Amino acid sequence: MDTQTWDALVASMKNAYTADLAEGRAPRPVIMPLVRGELVGLVWLRPAEAGEDAMSAIVELSNVASAAGADEVVLAWETQDVATACRLPVVGPAPCLNLVHATKDGHVLHQLPYTHQPVDSSADGHGANGEGADSQGVDGQGAAEPVWLPVPGPQPGGDLAPPVQAALKYSFTPLDLDHPSPFGVTVLLMEDDGYTVHLTDTFTP
Repeated sequence: MDTQTWDALVASMKNAYTADLAEGRAPRPVIMPLVRGELVGLVWLRPAEAGEDAMSAIVELSNVASAAGADEVVLAWETQDVATACRLPVVGPAPCLNLVHATKDGHVLHQLPYTHQPVDSSADGHGANGEGADSQGVDGQGAAEPVWLPVPGPQPGGDLAPPVQAALKYSFTPLDLDHPSPFGVTVLLMEDDGYTVHLTDTFTP
């Protein structure tokens, strides 16, 4: 992935976080597969129940990457929100937008910590589970805007939450699907399950 593509993905995630927090909701985890440096699209987490279902839903983000034969993926998530939805301990700075860039040979973790500045809104939020279970906004608060803090250096092989680590692993594991159009049917199945899938024109089935 070239620097221009990476910078564009980071900027788009920061903009998405700003928009979601302004509406009082925690941004959902999203995976961005790439094939030979070209973005396949973006896949956002489906609604899920807190606990095992949320963990499984994050792992299943890998399906489109696997079906597309991705050689790189970027996965973005919010520290506190994923910890709450998956009932896992918080590891690392929180609140924090995390982006991990991975290939089959390893990964580099990028962390963009921030603080919340409340805005005048009464919107109710929801967490990574998509249905408000266990969280309102990112940390139980209403509408806010992020104030981005100094960014620590990239962390090659940085610690990842278990479902994120599994999603990266399966992104590069060939999908065992006996179908003449495995990518197209995978996209349809993901959408049927409630994932939000936005593909680039090149990869639209």
